[in-house]
Amino acid sequence: MNIEAVARRANVSTATVSRVINRPELVRASTAAAVLEVIRELNFYPNRNARALGTGRSSMFGLIISDITNPFFPELVKAFETIAVEHGQEVLVANTDYNPVRMEHCLSRMLERKVDGVAIMTSEMDEALIGPFGKRGIPLVFLDGGKPALGVNTINVDYKTGIGQAMKHLRTLNHRRIGFISGPLRLISARKRLDAFMKGMAVDKPRMKETWIEEGDHRIEGGKIAMKRMLTSKKLPTAVMASNDLTAIGAIDEIHEQGLRVPEDISVIGFDDIHMSAFTHPALTTIRLPRTEIAQIAFQALFESYDGHQIEPRPGRNRVIEPVLVVRKSTGPPKK
Repeated sequence: MNIEAVARRANVSTATVSRVINRPELVRASTAAAVLEVIRELNFYPNRNARALGTGRSSMFGLIISDITNPFFPELVKAFETIAVEHGQEVLVANTDYNPVRMEHCLSRMLERKVDGVAIMTSEMDEALIGPFGKRGIPLVFLDGGKPALGVNTINVDYKTGIGQAMKHLRTLNHRRIGFISGPLRLISARKRLDAFMKGMAVDKPRMKETWIEEGDHRIEGGKIAMKRMLTSKKLPTAVMASNDLTAIGAIDEIHEQGLRVPEDISVIGFDDIHMSAFTHPALTTIRLPRTEIAQIAFQALFESYDGHQIEPRPGRNRVIEPVLVVRKSTGPPKK
């Protein structure tokens, strides 16, 4: 089945069928209705690649994430895809696995598929790689990276506020020995979270006795390994903050394996508030990063680059996301 068959059945030209599919506002309503009826009768599905060649648009956005196995990202993808479908867009998802080489491959795929815009929701980004997108006028939106520019929007997380809330919670419980398990420090987002923690500790320095810092990998196993290293100290922290929930879950598992209790011996706080964090044992106190809000902002930033039918890069701007502390059962006062 092809466009010529639709045109013959509807008794119109192929150009009219094309306009009904791509620019229906240019066609008389009665004619468009007749053509659409034939399209339904014949079960005709327009070739998106051909459509992209004809219109310069693919009606597809790219979405690049770090780790599809981390529940934070599928929740983000779901929210992004939901709003995309509502606006007649498709989504091409690519996963970097925190690997800069794969990041380059992901960006190449986006160019090959002629996406109308790309949401880069990962921070292992070499900004030199985005040059071809600017030359083609393809809008971009970054999470925790890049700077606003023509066709480039950014979303930044207010880590200072989120981690500050968590530290205030621990101070209220009277914790003075606090550890932190970071993500891979080659990542901008991991460095930002660690920096927010260190600044919070510096502000409260007169009350704080010791600090433990270990580098993890944003995964459960990495959280276990980092926590195991931390537990070799002569003095142990009474509370540990983790750069994401998977790391915190790994830390809790290691604490239990060492015969200690959460929160009676060591309190643990995560970051992200993935769905499963409410069902860990004990339920995880964490800093909620709103995936739906991030997805909506990212999509809207790309979608606003349309004037209806053509991509029109606009001056970019920065949006700030404020995390919120969610207190559950993994935090409590230190042992006396």
